[in-house]
Amino acid sequence: MKVIPLGTSSGKPTLKRNVSALGVSREGEWLLFDCGEGAQTQIARAGLSPSRLMAIFITHLHGDHINGLPGLLSTMGMDGRTRPLVLVGPPGIREYLDMLTRLKTLYVTYPFDIREVPSANELQVVFDTPEYTVRARELVHRLFALGYRVDELPRPGKFDVAAAIRLGVPEGPLFGRLQSGEDVRLPDGSTVKPSDVLGPPRRGKSVAYCLDTRPCRAAVELGAAVDLLIHEATFSEDLQDEAYEYGHSTAADAARTALDARAGRLLLTHFSTRFPDASELLEEATRVFSNTILAEELSIVEV
Repeated sequence: MKVIPLGTSSGKPTLKRNVSALGVSREGEWLLFDCGEGAQTQIARAGLSPSRLMAIFITHLHGDHINGLPGLLSTMGMDGRTRPLVLVGPPGIREYLDMLTRLKTLYVTYPFDIREVPSANELQVVFDTPEYTVRARELVHRLFALGYRVDELPRPGKFDVAAAIRLGVPEGPLFGRLQSGEDVRLPDGSTVKPSDVLGPPRRGKSVAYCLDTRPCRAAVELGAAVDLLIHEATFSEDLQDEAYEYGHSTAADAARTALDARAGRLLLTHFSTRFPDASELLEEATRVFSNTILAEELSIVEV
């Protein structure tokens, strides 16, 4: 699993930062979290293929998180997309897109499943596949806002080739069947079970995405024991009153959330334009939670 920040600015873009958007890539497909202005260009620069985009997750309806959405959806229609696309977001997003469709400014020709989340007082599944699940939880902002969490399902243990050969399994298709969890019957009538050749199951990777929010218990729940917590750090601690007034967090707040959640790492993003150099925010956070890094646009973070 890889995380690719596509926009890290709060409120408005700058000459060096785009507004909120972030990709999570895995196994030849990817997910998009928020879609601020300029997201299409950043997606192209990141080398992400829109045809492999499986789902979009919008946190809330402030413009710096959705203004790039109509253009991206329309471009995929113009490019002849046929793969279904899921869009998850807060109440009102369907009405917004319906209005743009009526005005002929939105062009969607592919199967499009809009899933509004009217409330999320506890973690709830909003998107799932055989390999991973995405859950949502309501955060604390000036308007209804969602945070998201991606959890890969446990993966099979490592395949022991030597053990398989020792048990008489010929190289080829039977190896694959064992790796996928099937018993195989050998020509001599014996049966080899996956547990004979596979190590213990491996825990899947996990990522949480918490933008925009004041410090809250919901963010801790979203980030509980994740490998990577992506959290807004709009302001520094000396601007805490202003941060809370506008429904945001400081870098230290993000670090305390990561600490309380026992997250593996913390990725700071959503920086106010007051901080053209976000190193001050990184220093503030690392004093509380040492395993913290700054999001840099188009810079891949391995999970």
